Amino acid sequence: MTTQSKKNYVHDEYGWIRKIMIYVLLILGLAFFLLPVVWMLSTALKTLPETQAFPPKWIPSFQWHNFVQVFKEVPFGRFTWNSVWYTIVTVCSTTFFSAFVAFGFARLKARGKAVLFGIVLSTMMLPPQVTMIPQYLIFNKLGLVDSYWPLIIPTIGGSAFTIFLLRQFYMGLPKELDEAVEIDGGGYFTIFFRILLPLSMPGMATAAIMEFMYRWNDLIGPLIYLSTPDKYPLALGLANFTAAFAQTPWNLLMAASIIAILPPLLLFFFAQKYFIRGIVISGTKG
Repeated sequence: MTTQSKKNYVHDEYGWIRKIMIYVLLILGLAFFLLPVVWMLSTALKTLPETQAFPPKWIPSFQWHNFVQVFKEVPFGRFTWNSVWYTIVTVCSTTFFSAFVAFGFARLKARGKAVLFGIVLSTMMLPPQVTMIPQYLIFNKLGLVDSYWPLIIPTIGGSAFTIFLLRQFYMGLPKELDEAVEIDGGGYFTIFFRILLPLSMPGMATAAIMEFMYRWNDLIGPLIYLSTPDKYPLALGLANFTAAFAQTPWNLLMAASIIAILPPLLLFFFAQKYFIRGIVISGTKG
């Protein structure tokens, strides 16, 4: 038996052991990360006394009516609708205007463009706590507090990270497309709306998914500007879930939390391909 044959034999003999070890480590890691989710689901299917039992019970009594009870005890449907429309408006606004600004940085020629782009990126290093109070004072002067306008208006300027992400995407598209449109008599708006925007759908999808995750789980913004319970989104509604009870109803709170995480979970599950593709293309081009 030659030396190469011996190496192949040893590799085949111990290769399956290596695979088993890898799969065991992956399963253990998966179990570690899924443990809180399993406990949340178990708690959502228990009665209130079962949630306080010691030692804790992993197998619940399967109280499926807890998911229905959530909508009866608090205006959970209203919270859900507020989150849906608020998220859709802010995601569409942020993604579109960020794409518009990114197009200018990627395609237009202007003196000082690099400096302006650096200023835009520098805003990502500015903690939101720094601008929180001045921004609140401005909207309070305008009489927009206790409405969604203070949360929607800032999205018109776009997001610094989304601008950066889409700019990188546009930089990877050939400029010959722009020249072809200009030869046919088209302007910048034609280039943006009819050429670059359709081609940038993977980047736009990535930006929209990330913005959706942020807006759906946003708590600080609504907590600062909203004071009427009927206007609460899901995140703020869950934070105030104990207001209608003498104690924290952990079973109902976990049931409500499961309902709240389903939309972003399903979105990421079905749009994962576009999310990864947009990240890869935006990160390797430009």
